[in-house]
Amino acid sequence: MDTIVIRELEVRYHVGVPDEERVRPQRLLISLELDTDFSRCAPMDDIDATINYFSVTRRLLAFGEGRSWKLIERLAVDVAEMVLRDFKPAAVRVEVQKFILPETRHVAVRVERRA
Repeated sequence: MDTIVIRELEVRYHVGVPDEERVRPQRLLISLELDTDFSRCAPMDDIDATINYFSVTRRLLAFGEGRSWKLIERLAVDVAEMVLRDFKPAAVRVEVQKFILPETRHVAVRVERRA
């Protein structure tokens, strides 16, 4: 299986357990690995025969509009489900990084889902 990797896409979503933490959007980094098969797109050199990573990133940039999450765990699952449903990879791995604890570089969660 081949993999498309999107590393550390910066988004701004409303996320946090306390209500006051969700008032303003926070900076998050989202990384994705999308398992797919390049056997059709590579010989044809055709974007329509693969997952268009530009479209995936545009979707993620808008994904938080009008939404909020308490847990980044729930956010990661929602992202994985949307990617599977809308872009049809064989599997997707999602990592969400949050910059909330001053003593750490970041906290993160990872999920993997299969079609």
